[in-house]
Amino acid sequence: MRLAELSERSGVPTATIKYYLREGLLTPGRRVTATQSDYDEEHVRRLRLVRALVHVGRVPVATAREVLTALEDETAPQSERLGTAVCALPHGPDRQPEDTAARAARETADEVVRRLEWHPAPRSPAHGMLVSALAALGRLGYPCGVDDVLPYGRVAEDIAAHELAVIDDIGAPTTQLEAAVALTVLYEPVLLALRRLAQGEEAARRFPG
Repeated sequence: MRLAELSERSGVPTATIKYYLREGLLTPGRRVTATQSDYDEEHVRRLRLVRALVHVGRVPVATAREVLTALEDETAPQSERLGTAVCALPHGPDRQPEDTAARAARETADEVVRRLEWHPAPRSPAHGMLVSALAALGRLGYPCGVDDVLPYGRVAEDIAAHELAVIDDIGAPTTQLEAAVALTVLYEPVLLALRRLAQGEEAARRFPG
């Protein structure tokens, strides 16, 4: 298909497609003339993924390019490619200054991970994000001990098991990796929305009227 049809099929304006091509988020089409290229279904699929990352997941363009580059690195094992891609996604604020709350939060996070028998990579961005969040809770005096956090970890285990089962049913390794990134980005607002809906229901049961 030509650029106009690619735009129509994907729902992405031609100017945006040209921008994605310049930024390396989309591979070039097959050149047919000096000014025209052909595109295929792979371009349609990649455009939808890029659109989801950038416009739904709010992933910066530079980060999206880093994620997609990791997905395409066929020299690395699949688990390493997945880890690189997911670690490249936004993980909230940088690590907080070291203080009493931060040290307590790190101890809590480490103990939660130990009890759940998880083995995060050294300096995992997700682990750092957990420490930062727990430190902020601690500074405000909200409950954030091991017993407060463990229920969230167990729910997260169930969610991860479900997601990896979904991914495992997908065929090609590259498509599996893309699905993992898409699920990580696009299901986070689903989780947030469901949590808030559940809080509303629980509040209505606990505080009738």
